[in-house]
Amino acid sequence: MAIDHWPREKNWKYVYTRSAKLHRAKQLGFVYPRQNETNLIGNESLKILFICTMNQWRSPTAEKIYAGRPLLLVRSRGTSSKAVRTVRAADLQWADVVFVMEEKHRERLLSEFPGEMRFKELHVLGIPDNFKFMDPELIADLEAVVGPILTGKENGAQ
Repeated sequence: MAIDHWPREKNWKYVYTRSAKLHRAKQLGFVYPRQNETNLIGNESLKILFICTMNQWRSPTAEKIYAGRPLLLVRSRGTSSKAVRTVRAADLQWADVVFVMEEKHRERLLSEFPGEMRFKELHVLGIPDNFKFMDPELIADLEAVVGPILTGKENGAQ
């Protein structure tokens, strides 16, 4: 014990991770960390991460479609080690919402990044790997599936 009667070592089993605090706050129905209204105005961008296998066609197309929209910050990554930009733990920590193209991407994220994905909102879009970059049919499919999810978030639905 130190002179001020505070232990110098933290008891780590009582320290919550930020994601656990956010999840618990959401369960209890309050905002964490607490922010006043002036800090919230114009400061609430939704961070979206799109993931496919090689980060060549599907997720970059989604990134390009949604990147210019107000209050959205968008990234795209791939699950393969040979992807143009491979998904990392920092990408998952950054994102508020993760969209994967196929179920295999979901399974890979959950197995490789269990801590980062623990309380992360994750959506499987069900878009197969048979499109090229900015294919009109791919754009239509992405807007049909992602659009309603994002519209629900803008209206305050969770």
